[in-house]
Amino acid sequence: MKILWLTNIPLPEASVLMNETPTPFGGWLVGSSLRLAEKENIDLCVAFPHKSAKLFQMYQGEKITYYAFKPIKDAQNKKNQDMFESLLQEVQPDLVHIHGTEYPHTLVMMNTCEKLGVKAVISIQGLVSVIAKHTTANLPWKVIYGHTLRNFLRRDSVAGLKKQFERRGRDEIAALKKAKHVIGRTEWDRACTMQINPKAEYHFCNETLRDEFYKHQWNPENIERYSIFLSQARSPIKGLHYAVEAMAEIVKSFPSAKMYVSGRNPIYWSSFKEKLIATFYSKYLKKMIDRLGLTKNIIFTGSLSEKEMCQRYLKSHVFVCSSTIENSPNSLGEAMILGVPCVASYVGGIPDMLQHREEGFLYPVDAPYMLAHYVKKIFQDDNLASRISLKAREKASQTHYKEDNMKKLLEIYERIRNYDDDLKTYRFEFRIY
Repeated sequence: MKILWLTNIPLPEASVLMNETPTPFGGWLVGSSLRLAEKENIDLCVAFPHKSAKLFQMYQGEKITYYAFKPIKDAQNKKNQDMFESLLQEVQPDLVHIHGTEYPHTLVMMNTCEKLGVKAVISIQGLVSVIAKHTTANLPWKVIYGHTLRNFLRRDSVAGLKKQFERRGRDEIAALKKAKHVIGRTEWDRACTMQINPKAEYHFCNETLRDEFYKHQWNPENIERYSIFLSQARSPIKGLHYAVEAMAEIVKSFPSAKMYVSGRNPIYWSSFKEKLIATFYSKYLKKMIDRLGLTKNIIFTGSLSEKEMCQRYLKSHVFVCSSTIENSPNSLGEAMILGVPCVASYVGGIPDMLQHREEGFLYPVDAPYMLAHYVKKIFQDDNLASRISLKAREKASQTHYKEDNMKKLLEIYERIRNYDDDLKTYRFEFRIY
């Protein structure tokens, strides 16, 4: 079976083939793609947008063929569909697997598959049409509508991001309405998807994590005590402002507590240029941290590689996910499979991942005082931390079990390939062992 993946970013091997440094994003795709490519009956190709591409360009990896295509800004531009028609005619896939609905190329690919009669399935990652409703993240009015020069030029103030998500959400909804098959993994993405297109068949399949996180286990004897880790905070949706508010309460009981945040430092600028490109939200965070006296308690780590990220988890006393909306964040899955005690906001698909009081703690997203309460609870009780660590690791080892997830994905591919679009039924039943 020949499968064409459509992804939002290049996989690491593709980046190397293009003489570029691989990004740390989309790690869950890496392990799945390599395991899929190892199957004797699977021929895998992966297409992705890249700014240097003209139409589309092929790169041959060890077991995967890659196609970089020109980024698509307008889903209605016929030239984009012509480009994808040429791509599909060259690849001749039995099935197109589209990872994510966040960008216009998803709709263009769905239109092209429909025109050429190629079977397609969409995997739900986030849903921007729904995320748009949560973008303002309970921030003050002046932060939502305030903007810096960078915000003005890039139109990425909080209000601007909301408009971007709403605009992209229209393409997302159009693509999902065309889908006969979708793949999801939480009650949240199932509910949202079925409300958009109740006629689509929903296939359940959990995601596989990055390889490094299966190799280690959290040990309370090796941690930096009273340390907290957040995997990213680039967007207001990630709720860093809530975590900062919680931190002000935590340090009352644990003055030496530290909060490590992965990614570029958004609030401390080493040059005039960095200050010039700061967002209004980042300036709001800086004022908030300064006002609460937390400048020595909050540390931005910079971008971390897969191994560096894993080590940061293992050193942490608690992992926190303070997002205002998520489907099933891989960062939470990575923390759980390592056994890092977790506190997460009760939003989206997170309750499907973590059982409150058993495998960690869930709190109302707009109640950072409860986030602080649960973090302090873990800090104070090593027996509790060890108990939820083991429970979380056991749960995540099942949810993210590589072999089961790959078997399920292959079953879905085979099921869709044998779906008769005209009769709207399956030609025969099957089972893959």
